Amino acid sequence: MVKKLSKRTRELRAKVQDKAYAPLEALQLLKETATAKFPESAEAHIRLGIDPKYTDQQLRTTVALPKGTGQEIRVAVIARGEKVTEATNAGADIAGSEELIDEIQKGRMDFDLLIATPDVMPQVAKLGRVLGPRGLMPSPKGGTVTFDLPQAIAEFKAGKLEFRADRTGIVHVLFGKAGFSAEDLLTNLKALQETIDRNRPAGAKGRYWRTMYVSSTMGPSIEVDINALRDLKVGDAA
Repeated sequence: MVKKLSKRTRELRAKVQDKAYAPLEALQLLKETATAKFPESAEAHIRLGIDPKYTDQQLRTTVALPKGTGQEIRVAVIARGEKVTEATNAGADIAGSEELIDEIQKGRMDFDLLIATPDVMPQVAKLGRVLGPRGLMPSPKGGTVTFDLPQAIAEFKAGKLEFRADRTGIVHVLFGKAGFSAEDLLTNLKALQETIDRNRPAGAKGRYWRTMYVSSTMGPSIEVDINALRDLKVGDAA
């Protein structure tokens, strides 16, 4: 059964042409089509020329968004001894040791990001089935396994995000709020593009970038001219 589109959705889709837009123009259109009754996020959906079933074609890394995410990030930390107090003092919303591991196993999920110190990772590993499907499992590549808790907490609270390509080679990542200015969204999108280029997997052959679309949470997809974005200088996106 084909779901009937709402009048609002049809009107918004009618504003988007079937073409790749210049980056700033695409983001201005994203803002124009963010008409939901709540603060919508800005999302990027990027198809890359990789096959993540091969280990040398996987992409998992972090990006520091210069203009932030526009979201309050609830950070949980699993550590031992004085490190638990250090995490709390550094701004962690939740911090604990074995007891926190037990609570998470029993279903506690009132956090957006989990950081762990390397010495507790053998115990945290048993949470894989709970955390893995939600993308919350700490990893060294993602910057969420570290002894430097104050720096990690500060960076993620300020707008650092972990992201990865899914099994079809597509990256889905939030890069701000639709309420940001188009210029601030462009600054964040440029930082994301540069991070993806810097972390190109060694096994990626041929054309790396395939397509990039942006949208607000409830808005239509808008194609971005990826070559124009890559050609932008950092100052032009500021």
